[in-house]
Amino acid sequence: MSEPAPAPDHVTEVHPDAVTVCISRVVDPAREAEMISWLTAGQSLAQLFPGFLGVGWVRPAPGHDTWHALYRFADADALKAWEESPQRHWWRESAAGLVVREVGTEKRSGIEGWFDAPDAEILTDAPPPPPRWKQAITIFMVFYPASLVVNWIAGQIDWVQALPLPLRLLSTIVVLTPLMVFFGLPWITRKMEWFLQGRPAPWRRARSA
Repeated sequence: MSEPAPAPDHVTEVHPDAVTVCISRVVDPAREAEMISWLTAGQSLAQLFPGFLGVGWVRPAPGHDTWHALYRFADADALKAWEESPQRHWWRESAAGLVVREVGTEKRSGIEGWFDAPDAEILTDAPPPPPRWKQAITIFMVFYPASLVVNWIAGQIDWVQALPLPLRLLSTIVVLTPLMVFFGLPWITRKMEWFLQGRPAPWRRARSA
């Protein structure tokens, strides 16, 4: 499995309806190098579009020939702009002779897209999604300290403390939401990927190496 390409840091607007797309393609096993180059070119094009959040791919397991490409946009409109663009049309056409056929497409929205692998019938080579309790622990690990810091800062601001409770709570949520979506969740899922996927902790692997 390849490491997903890192999401760019230029997205600053709040988009709570982010969409993750997985496309499964059958590729000639002898053309792996061309496939990597083609996917990298698509990433370079997609990241020029507003709302682009990240992209990655899953290599086929031994004995299989299906690649699974994933990309994420801030909302359905940003995704549509990319999918209907002449740049993407040109990029897809350039795969003639490389991609044998597309075997499935799936879209996920919201926080589910950060954790869950696409449908098992499509991603037969991909790891299963982590258990819900692991997802909850991982979110808590970043949400709790972020909430503490934001609420402590809000407590030092007189005009915020003078607001009614609903507005005071809204002010902290407005700050926490983009922090979690664009920074907290991507960061913690990278750091805790070993935990989510049930692998040994990095420090244990380092001692055994």
